[in-house]
Amino acid sequence: MTLVNLTPSDEFEFKPGQGDVLLLACGALAREIVDLIERNRWTAFDLQCLPAKWHNTPDKIVPAIREKIREAKGRYKSIFVLYGDCGTGGELDRLLAEEGIERIDGPHCYAFFSGNAEFERHADDDVTSFFLTDYLAKHFDKLIWAGLGLDRHPELLPLYFGNYTKIVFLAQTRDEDLAKKAMAAAARLGLAYEYRFTGYGEVLARLQNHAG
Repeated sequence: MTLVNLTPSDEFEFKPGQGDVLLLACGALAREIVDLIERNRWTAFDLQCLPAKWHNTPDKIVPAIREKIREAKGRYKSIFVLYGDCGTGGELDRLLAEEGIERIDGPHCYAFFSGNAEFERHADDDVTSFFLTDYLAKHFDKLIWAGLGLDRHPELLPLYFGNYTKIVFLAQTRDEDLAKKAMAAAARLGLAYEYRFTGYGEVLARLQNHAG
């Protein structure tokens, strides 16, 4: 299945609540997931997202996913989770194994946007890298700078980022404005900057498998 290039007369708008396959996802992936649904005219999916800021408080993720699953069972033909482990220490996978629900492969969204094999190939070079996606580049001030309290306590910057050497911007779209935002974020943190275009990575392939 390939992406569809839509003309204005062929526009397809995603409408929540109409699909029979529930996607449970991190809010940081919402824009990309809706883009793929609309470009491919997929009607099978419904989408519910948890707050992207929970990257900073991963202990909230598993209880919320559990609640969403239990609310959804019986209402949907299937459920698919678009989350990495995301700092849950394996607890997310244990929950999903108990519930018989599949998730996308990968430790976090940076890996499945890059492609897990490609991400692993860069692992040694990236051990001191801080990653941004399109979403995180766009919302850097709110989610990272303010989210970590650096707007109020800039003296904490070395505590949070002292062990990093560069920002790697994993770009899902070729957007010059987002690239400038990512570059500015790197300068603000005092880090080197690297740009990598990934596209949608394994998110596209896995959604194709569940689109029916």
